[in-house]
Amino acid sequence: MLELLIVVLIVLWLLGYFGPARIPAIPRTGNLVHLLLVIILILIVIRVLR
Repeated sequence: MLELLIVVLIVLWLLGYFGPARIPAIPRTGNLVHLLLVIILILIVIRVLR
């Protein structure tokens, strides 16, 4: 389950980072992209420590 959450967050991060340049309908996310990246890193650390 944790792996699925990590994959979903990575996809959302990629859409937020690369999306506005390629697909104008995706709004710019600003700092939310970096927040998603931090959450992903925390989840990966939790996964490694288990």
